[in-house]
Amino acid sequence: MEAFFCDNFSIFEQIIKQLFTSRMDSQIEIQLSKTKIIFLIIGALMFVTIGLWFMINPPETSRSGRQSFFYNPTFLFFIGLLSVLFFGICFAFGLKKLFDKKPGIVLNEKGIFDNSSGQSIGLIPWVDIEEVAVVSINSNKFIVIRVNNPQDYLDRAKNRFTRKSMAINYKWYGSPIAISAHSLKIRHKDLYELLVNNIKEYRINKN
Repeated sequence: MEAFFCDNFSIFEQIIKQLFTSRMDSQIEIQLSKTKIIFLIIGALMFVTIGLWFMINPPETSRSGRQSFFYNPTFLFFIGLLSVLFFGICFAFGLKKLFDKKPGIVLNEKGIFDNSSGQSIGLIPWVDIEEVAVVSINSNKFIVIRVNNPQDYLDRAKNRFTRKSMAINYKWYGSPIAISAHSLKIRHKDLYELLVNNIKEYRINKN
């Protein structure tokens, strides 16, 4: 009797493993949302315009007529310059992604292929991933993927700006890799659950 149950349990275990394996062998693609990207472009353009206003013709007093440090022309010029540089990059990224026909996220047996943002690093193998966590920045939620070799991903940064952004992510959140659903055809909650479930499936197959 014991042998019977052991044999049947082994068969059941193999069936479950085959089911997970077949799911991991298939590829899941999450497309870029052109609507979300257009809104990102409009928002970035608005902040670039405000930044140029601060640089060219900054307000000298508040509505009450009082002068303060925050209405100092030099201070406003500096703020305007930062706004133009940062949101100008966001604007350029938005335009690039608007015409990008590749999926924003791809999940397959190798890992996660990220093409969703300006910090996208490409393939993140399942074997590198330790955990997935959610962080909130001013009510905006991001999915942080913590890996066992963060320096390798910092070294893969495409340019200085990307490397700097990834280094800040690593310092503040424990990983250089952060993914957002802001440009994807999926909700944040659904994306998080999809990533967590696929990591679990990989670990089941690995064992």
